[in-house]
Amino acid sequence: MRAFVLLAVVTAAGTLSACKDAPPAAAAGGAAPLPQVTVAEPLIRPIVDWDGYIGQFQAVERVEVRPRVSGYLVDVHFEEGQLVDKGQLLFSIDPRPFEAALDQARGREAAALARLENARAELERARGLVEIRAVSREEVEALEAAVRTAEADLAAARAEVRARALDLEFTRVVAPIAGRASYRRVDRGNAVKADDTVLTTIVSVDPIHFVFQGAESLYLKYKRAEIGEKRMARIRLQDEDDYRWVGELDFLDNSIDPGSGTIRGRAVVPNPDGFLTPGMFGHMLLQASPEYPGVLLPDTAIATRGADRIVYVVDADGKVSARVVELGPLHEGLRVIRSGIASGDRVVVDGQQRVRPGATVDAVLARLEAPGPDGAPVAIVPVTHETSVAAASAAR
Repeated sequence: MRAFVLLAVVTAAGTLSACKDAPPAAAAGGAAPLPQVTVAEPLIRPIVDWDGYIGQFQAVERVEVRPRVSGYLVDVHFEEGQLVDKGQLLFSIDPRPFEAALDQARGREAAALARLENARAELERARGLVEIRAVSREEVEALEAAVRTAEADLAAARAEVRARALDLEFTRVVAPIAGRASYRRVDRGNAVKADDTVLTTIVSVDPIHFVFQGAESLYLKYKRAEIGEKRMARIRLQDEDDYRWVGELDFLDNSIDPGSGTIRGRAVVPNPDGFLTPGMFGHMLLQASPEYPGVLLPDTAIATRGADRIVYVVDADGKVSARVVELGPLHEGLRVIRSGIASGDRVVVDGQQRVRPGATVDAVLARLEAPGPDGAPVAIVPVTHETSVAAASAAR
């Protein structure tokens, strides 16, 4: 009996000791700590929307150099692929037949001039004899007609001289534009045909065009945007990572292709060193909006709920709510948020898997830092640790 009483006393003492050492939370019923998440206000930055296009560079001017007269090619005066100036001599056609034709025309001009001078002299003599009735009026009128005929013959002869002089000039084939010449298509000694034989081609170098096709929907967006006709264009080549070539939109076609539903557009790009070559392909970003204050978040802060994109927002009391957002393009590593949140909202940027709408959380305030030019990831920098009112009440 004594042993049983002693055992009961020891058991009761142990139980009282355990109750004394238990923490307040456990004594109150075992309430769990609130989940901890990191929240940050979205970044607000002046941004511009851009639309992407694949296109091709084309020369502003492209000319097929053809001879203006037929003959035999006697000389080539340029190096293939070199830059040429407007008016620079490129090819020579044998000028001797054209020199002979010009001499013949000049001879006919001299003969016509002599006939005119003779007709004028005869007319002057006849006019002096009219008063003494030695010459009739009909004879004078005939001499006047002969003078007019001789004047017309002289005008035709002089026109023939100018035409033959042009033919002689055209034996020197010069560059009609400044640019880069292609290879010669015809070698010395070959016969060339006027306005038919292609001798070479020349393309202008600076500036250069970038041509692309845009959808009708984008064309409508541009027409409604308050940005004006001139839009900035940034282009990168296939082996480049950055959009280093900068130009501006200078042309949209006057109609939409009914077959494809697209419209042809063109940007003009400075090319002072001639690096950009017609035929190159590139990717262009075309300015699609005026500058506006953009709301930015990292993609990691955005969740999916069915067909919607949502973010979790924590209020001052630590309560979580879900906001449906409309997403825009990426800007410097951050996602543009079109609608759904404002600049002062505290968005969960880390710990989304631990929250649900309506729950209360323990929020750690941080700030977002956009990536630098070196392409570093978005930084989430802690600022202070905030405990919600609910967390403080539970702790008390």
